[in-house]
Amino acid sequence: MKAWLKKRAIPILVVLLAIAITIVLFLYRDKVVALGNYGYLGAFLVCLISNTSIILPVPGIVVLFALGATLNPVLVALVGAAGGTIAEITGFMAGYGGRGMVQGGGRVYTLAEGWMKRWGGWVIFAFAAIPLPILDIAGVVAGVLGYPLWKFLLIVWPGKSIKYIMLVLAGVWGWEALLRFLG
Repeated sequence: MKAWLKKRAIPILVVLLAIAITIVLFLYRDKVVALGNYGYLGAFLVCLISNTSIILPVPGIVVLFALGATLNPVLVALVGAAGGTIAEITGFMAGYGGRGMVQGGGRVYTLAEGWMKRWGGWVIFAFAAIPLPILDIAGVVAGVLGYPLWKFLLIVWPGKSIKYIMLVLAGVWGWEALLRFLG
């Protein structure tokens, strides 16, 4: 009974929890955006919450644009990256807990798994730094492959930091250009 629980029930519960979190965040995404009123803490919380969502987009970066226009944009990005990094534990745990359900999960998964086996942390870093919502795939694969969680988080934060710095600065510069154009 204990072996069955460990092998089947716990992975299913982890995946169901990740899906439930994603659905709730998607339904209440306007509440997430309101957290931006709390400055740097808001940046951390918005990224923590919006990055907890697996697959479905929650508009965290939009809040970072606004915060970056009023606060230090690099600090906003670094604090947001810290929150977003912690949140990536959900994707990692979905892979770790749902190993049997995820493996053989399609072409993208198979490609990412091959890259992870070959280049390991570099793939995690690249997926975290690319301004596309693909880090969830790397997190799931890292979990499935049994990559150490502490190492995963240590690699994700610099990648997310680079991505967020680029995005927040681009948002600030775009906002400033728009104001010059309208003014």
